[in-house]
Amino acid sequence: MSLMDNLLGILRVRVKRGVNLAVRDVSSSDPYVVLKLGRQKLKTKVVKKNINPQWEEDLTFTVTDPNLPLNLVVYDHDFFSKDDKMGDAQIDLKPYIEALRMELSGLPDGTIISTIHPNRSNCLAEESYIRWSNDRIVQSFCLRLRNVERGEVELELQWIDLPGSKGL
Repeated sequence: MSLMDNLLGILRVRVKRGVNLAVRDVSSSDPYVVLKLGRQKLKTKVVKKNINPQWEEDLTFTVTDPNLPLNLVVYDHDFFSKDDKMGDAQIDLKPYIEALRMELSGLPDGTIISTIHPNRSNCLAEESYIRWSNDRIVQSFCLRLRNVERGEVELELQWIDLPGSKGL
């Protein structure tokens, strides 16, 4: 059995920016983000001395199990010691996958398909919208980091169908 037999598609995660992240060095931090989906692990570049970093980086994951959560951890890069953890968050991909399975097309740009509200079981800092944008379904997040005194990270999800993959 090949990867293509189990592959549902590609999830592109745009890591946009961090907001008011925790200070882990003397007066600032050198943050980067690590994303994990199943056994796949990808990270952004380090932004030096900035608690409001702008990453604007796309990280892509192959998706074989739509039930797996996307895990995010922010670290402070250190040269002479272990990198310090600056908080974490978890994203439930199921609402986004459900919207993709609706097989929508031709909607007006900006149409909101679904809204996910912040609650105690998710890491949302504010409402998250699944919307139609440029003939695609995207979801934007502002995540409040856990296990840290402060900080948020903004992300956007986009799905890419692959010819020859199993599909959703």
